[in-house]
Amino acid sequence: MIVRLFLIALLTVSGSGQALQAVNPPGLLPVEIAQQLLQQDPGVAALRANLNVALQEAGILDKSPYEWTATVSGQRRVQNYGSNDSSNGNRKEWHVGIERNFRLPGKAVADRNIGKATVEESQARYGEAMHEAARELMALWIDWLAAERARELAENSLQLTRISLAAVQKRVRAGDASKLDLSIARAELAEQRRLGNDAKTQVAAAWSRLSIRFPGMKRQFMALPMPLPIVEDASFWREHILNQSDEFKVAQTQMQKTEAYAERARADKTPDPRVGIYHASEIDGRERISGLMLSIPIPSGVRDSRSAKAIAAVEVSRQEVELKKRMLESEIMSAIMIARGAYASLQIANEGASAMQENARLMQRAYTLGEAELQAMLLARRQATAAMTNALQAQVTALTAYYKLLVDAHLIWDLEHS
Repeated sequence: MIVRLFLIALLTVSGSGQALQAVNPPGLLPVEIAQQLLQQDPGVAALRANLNVALQEAGILDKSPYEWTATVSGQRRVQNYGSNDSSNGNRKEWHVGIERNFRLPGKAVADRNIGKATVEESQARYGEAMHEAARELMALWIDWLAAERARELAENSLQLTRISLAAVQKRVRAGDASKLDLSIARAELAEQRRLGNDAKTQVAAAWSRLSIRFPGMKRQFMALPMPLPIVEDASFWREHILNQSDEFKVAQTQMQKTEAYAERARADKTPDPRVGIYHASEIDGRERISGLMLSIPIPSGVRDSRSAKAIAAVEVSRQEVELKKRMLESEIMSAIMIARGAYASLQIANEGASAMQENARLMQRAYTLGEAELQAMLLARRQATAAMTNALQAQVTALTAYYKLLVDAHLIWDLEHS
């Protein structure tokens, strides 16, 4: 109840732009354990390392792609103006220079914007990896706890079946029941033992999936939590899930990067100039030449076409962002409806399970007193077992839907963005 009131208080101030506060529902896997498991996940670690790649890429884009080019050349001049001309002979000459292209300011700004968008996209992909790992951890953890609970139910049903068998044996000894009833009761016990063994197998399999996927998870049993009702309205979840969605941020940063590339293509319609200085010596040093060199490529229509292509790509990216937003909004609304419906189904299933358990208890007593047939008692017991199993499945479905909303909104396990 305290958690629900806390969430309602958050809802009342959601329009103020304050950061969303995390919640800690009863029975949730502790934050320190979840964070350790998520940070060690290979997919998360890979995209965390990719952040450094993006930072290096941004640093490269911040620097000019051009380098200084040094040129050195030597030549021999042969002069022959006639047999009596003193100018005849071989002359040594050389030429040295240094030159470089210079990136125009508009292109430098565009490159920095590309680098910034690259880093933000990498950060969003890292967050999405954390989100997906959290979803998987949550699902595997619930599956394990549900399997443990199913094993408990199977053990309880086996114990009750043993009690029923003892009641049958007592009535057989008293001559009030047939050996056929005893045979049926023993067969029912064997069936319950089989179901109990199946439940143990499912526990082992569920724990294997969880511990292998997230090594380091300690096998510390916890009771399967009960979900809480979804009291907030749809706008609360839509706002916060969209605001925290790294999947949506990836689409947005890709659009920003596309816009930066279009900005770069527009700036590239003007070629970068090439500037250099040189010094030359001719006729054995009798002539010295120094100068400044400037060259500018004459742009062709290809540059215009590339710019037009980049601008067209921006519109494609914008439409993809809008599509992603609509898809996420649809998923959010569906998740809210499923969570609310699953919680209502859980309440109904619990009511039915309680009624069936009471019915089985009364039938057990009636059979012991000789007021009911064996088949009626076994049927009541099977119905109670099925009702408890259905209630467990309803609890798993409702809890999964509830935790999915919390994970998507980054309300748990320190997943929230600052």
